[in-house]
Amino acid sequence: MVPPAFGLLSKTGAELLIEPGAGVLAGFPDSGFLEKGARLARDRAEVFASAGVIVQVRSLGANPDAGRADLALLRSGQTVIGFGEPLTSGEAAASLASRGVSFLAMELMPRITRAQSMDALSSMATVAGYKAVLIAADSLPRMFPMLMTAAGTVAPARVLVIGAGVAGLQAIATARRLGAVVSGYDVRAAVKEQIESLGARFVVLDIEAAAEDKGGYAKAMGEEFYRRQRELLANVLAEQDVVITTAAVPGKKAPVLITEEMVRRMSPGSLIVDIAAERGGNCALTRAGEVVDEAGVRIFGPVNLASAVPYHASQMYARNIATFLKHLIKDGQLALNAEDEIVRETLVTHGGEVVHPRVRELVTAVNGSAHAL
Repeated sequence: MVPPAFGLLSKTGAELLIEPGAGVLAGFPDSGFLEKGARLARDRAEVFASAGVIVQVRSLGANPDAGRADLALLRSGQTVIGFGEPLTSGEAAASLASRGVSFLAMELMPRITRAQSMDALSSMATVAGYKAVLIAADSLPRMFPMLMTAAGTVAPARVLVIGAGVAGLQAIATARRLGAVVSGYDVRAAVKEQIESLGARFVVLDIEAAAEDKGGYAKAMGEEFYRRQRELLANVLAEQDVVITTAAVPGKKAPVLITEEMVRRMSPGSLIVDIAAERGGNCALTRAGEVVDEAGVRIFGPVNLASAVPYHASQMYARNIATFLKHLIKDGQLALNAEDEIVRETLVTHGGEVVHPRVRELVTAVNGSAHAL
């Protein structure tokens, strides 16, 4: 949460209690919160002890460092809103259910018109796509734009962006603004117009398949599809200076689109920035949080990219959260109406149980029961 977002909640009757120093590293000092009418807690524990609703960025399931410690501070009847990776962290969902907590996962926000302003995944993807290009531009041993100099003409860098979701489109736009010659590829032919509208070339591979689900996300394809895709992509990759990969399927491991052999065909000095590193990576050589050098080609596996631009990432996320809260608060009380699609799709645990169908199925498959452990 950031001070400017408080305005959205001014008429809901909600009282805002802030952990001391919560926004300092993102550029939001405590004084800014106090000026907007928030109350400063003594410490983190007081926030958990006093608040009926806890809003976080990374909650249990998405926070391997502090999430487990927070679990002990939660109490029955409390509501938690944040990222929790519920489609892959069934154990965390079961643990929240065991505490009697109602957990709403921001990554499950439906992609419908009413929820656009609450779509935190898109907000964070915007930051990630932008930052990935800056990492590439800073690390590439050549400049992005074409320059006419007294020493001759400097050719522009060639950039390929794989995946044209929010992160991919932002990466394309940023690379174009820096002057690179940009190409974009996505299994969904429907995004061709979006890629070209940003001044990039749409890469066409001779693969026929319906690769988009009803929510507008890419869906998982068969191994034969990915084998053929890798085969055709190899020739395109060999011509690039920078490759930025963004392909991800919600709740599943990221598809491997770039093999070791494909990397070895790239020119020494070129690089790959794999935004999907936290999901296993789109490149077979990606290691989350590391930079791998393979025959002079560097593969970057950045994690939590949004935190690298904390001011604007916080600004966007806070607005997503505040808009969501405004939608949920009725007559000064939090109302979790299961008939509301926004609530139904984001509500993971409630009343001591895992209630989201997909997460419930995951937990049941592991534990034999979706009830509290």
